[in-house]
Amino acid sequence: MNLLLLGGLLILMAVAYTLGLKRSKTLAGNSKNSSQLHSRPGYYGTLVALWCGVPALLVLILWSFFEPMVTRHVVEQALPAHVVATLQGAQWDAFLERLKNIATGYGVADQPEAYELKAAAALKSVLTIAPLAKLAVVFAIAAAGLSYALRKIVPQLRARNIVEKFLKIVLALCSGVAVLTTLGIVLSMFSEALHFFKFVNPATFFFGTEWSPGFSANGQATGGYGLLPLLWGTLMISFIAMLVAVPVGLMAAIYMAEYASPRFRNFAKPVLEILAGIPTIVYGVFALLVVGPLLHYLGSLVGININATSALTAGLVMGIMIIPFISSLSDDIIIQVPRSLRDGSLGLGATKSETIKNVVLPAALPGIMGAFLLAVSRAIGETMIVVLAAGNSPLLHGNPFAAVSTITVTIVNQLTGDTDFGSPQALVAFALGLTLFVITLGLNVIALIIVRKYREQYE
Repeated sequence: MNLLLLGGLLILMAVAYTLGLKRSKTLAGNSKNSSQLHSRPGYYGTLVALWCGVPALLVLILWSFFEPMVTRHVVEQALPAHVVATLQGAQWDAFLERLKNIATGYGVADQPEAYELKAAAALKSVLTIAPLAKLAVVFAIAAAGLSYALRKIVPQLRARNIVEKFLKIVLALCSGVAVLTTLGIVLSMFSEALHFFKFVNPATFFFGTEWSPGFSANGQATGGYGLLPLLWGTLMISFIAMLVAVPVGLMAAIYMAEYASPRFRNFAKPVLEILAGIPTIVYGVFALLVVGPLLHYLGSLVGININATSALTAGLVMGIMIIPFISSLSDDIIIQVPRSLRDGSLGLGATKSETIKNVVLPAALPGIMGAFLLAVSRAIGETMIVVLAAGNSPLLHGNPFAAVSTITVTIVNQLTGDTDFGSPQALVAFALGLTLFVITLGLNVIALIIVRKYREQYE
């Protein structure tokens, strides 16, 4: 029902826009005297559409929010008090579903009680009247808004100002939703992490070198909850990934920005950026089935034992995945370096390569460093590649050819399976998630600060 109402409102808003546009053009003498209007005709049409749709949409949202409460109140009035007292939570939902079956004629397996028949009759009347009342009220408000807006259209009406102010409010609300969502995620992780630290000492968690989580029958934490092996595995894989992605991505960016012809650049850049659109699970399967066995075979040829699932395998494939991030961002930054700097260097006799090395790259360095830091935060937060390709060995060692475990892999493991979410084994995932969030947030803030300085310098 709500979807049909939304569809009807959209059609009515389209009609309102057309009427508002026609009305404004009529006032302007069919565009012959459009200078008499404060705003362009399209703004008047948009304003009429907003007056028609927005109040009706708000009423529809409020109606849908309060409708279950009203329905419950009507049903409760038809039930004996002792029955209402026994219905709580899921019991009420099940009982309401039973009443709906009785009211709609589907029936129930047993013989309904007299009070159930009475409540079902009351529910049936609500289910019959409510949709029609909602339809009538919503479209009446939409029609009233349409009529009011059409009467308000005069040449002096500042339609553009009103529409732009409304759009600013909508954009601010969208920004608020994003901020509140992030805040909610952080607060939920923080509260669960505090609960976890009631079981495990924070010093043991942040500075411990053993990871073997467990809990006893009475719910107490046992084993080791040390973060350092997981943090080291995360940093090791990220470092290997950056060793692959930084030189390849930066060289690709320099070539496309400084050497490639426009035709080749228009072809190569989208093809390169396709790598960023490949799902990470595909990279993980590729690492597990192709890269890992290949590295193991190549290592055996030279007498080096390289596990198929290792930090090297995960780092190499993750580096390939990050190449488009670095190349695309660096390319955009290099292009924004003023042409006058290049021309001045070339005019003094420097070669193209010397100009790139001594002028372009130093000028673009703040932005390039910001791109590198954003890529690092992307690598640290990666999950599927390391789940499949890094193994699951939470040991503190410096061998990139052996299996390691990361923070993201551990979060997946701790929250997978039939686990009590009140136990330390599950709550530790929130502490790990909060730690990872702080690390990536710090890197993103540093990157944004560097990029902002760069933009202030060349805008």
